[in-house]
Amino acid sequence: MSANLHPYVVTLGTAGGPRWWEAAEASERSGIATAVVVGDAFYVVDFGQGAGRRLSQSGLKLKDMRALFITHLHSDHVYDLAGLGIFGLYAFQDRTENPVRIIGPGNRGELPPVSPRAVVAPAPLAPECPTPGTREMFEKLMAAHATDLNDRILDSLKPSPLDVFRAEDITIPASSGYHPNASPTPAMEPFEVYKDELVTVTAILVEHPPVAPAFAFRFDTAEGSVTISGDTCFTQNLVTLAQGTDLLLHEAIDFDWVESLYADKADEASRAARDHHYKSHTSVRDAAKAAEAAGARQLALHHLVPGSAADRIWEEAAEHFEGRFILPRDLDVIPFARAN
Repeated sequence: MSANLHPYVVTLGTAGGPRWWEAAEASERSGIATAVVVGDAFYVVDFGQGAGRRLSQSGLKLKDMRALFITHLHSDHVYDLAGLGIFGLYAFQDRTENPVRIIGPGNRGELPPVSPRAVVAPAPLAPECPTPGTREMFEKLMAAHATDLNDRILDSLKPSPLDVFRAEDITIPASSGYHPNASPTPAMEPFEVYKDELVTVTAILVEHPPVAPAFAFRFDTAEGSVTISGDTCFTQNLVTLAQGTDLLLHEAIDFDWVESLYADKADEASRAARDHHYKSHTSVRDAAKAAEAAGARQLALHHLVPGSAADRIWEEAAEHFEGRFILPRDLDVIPFARAN
């Protein structure tokens, strides 16, 4: 391991949710994305709407990016992935022998159950491949832009994005007992998904129904660790992964906002959406509870839903967490080196 790594995160984007924010709700928060910087290299977790622009504003040099980790395949976590693949090939022209790795969930294998609120079961999109994993998704995104990309490859002799990026699916240990519908979040131990001379990255399954698999990631360096929850309700697996971490970045949702959003809606689609929020996300208080149970040194809330909520909504976490609480905005820098 190198000395003087000075590890830190840059909160590239801090808002969650797959929706266009109305003008009245506009804020400076972009879609969820986090850079983990270790020495001269950096790694990214999720790449939501606006992540490409935020990365360009961060001061980080794209050539120093080693890997992108995807917690799950909801659109608000991968929105800018196509742009990274299409335009990133210009920055990574010399990376054909050492491609940027894109590491995320594999093919779900079967569709999730239909909501019990459905009157008529909906027909799934793309029934020939309804649950593509990270590798398939990236290849399909690039194929959708083949007209443009083939112009660059054939006429300008640019490399293919499939040569400078290597998308791969995380293999879940068979011993975990995981099944996308019957057992999406079995109690388990963290397992390694990436390692180089600067970091070791471990993952664990978290609970974000109906998504399966959904992961949290932990980055361990010689000088400190950071754990990123991904989208999840309160789950013991996340606490297990985050034990003793120097920084926990945890999602949070304002359930009062959820109630106000659906208060006047009685249709089954709205009720099903409300159900999803409650079974799949974490309140501010429970995010603090997870950090406290893990013995985290610092807690930062991100993937904030709604992204336009007042700071006081999220600052309640400080009342339930004994360590240092941080409410980051986009492009904030949070060191996670252990104190000497």
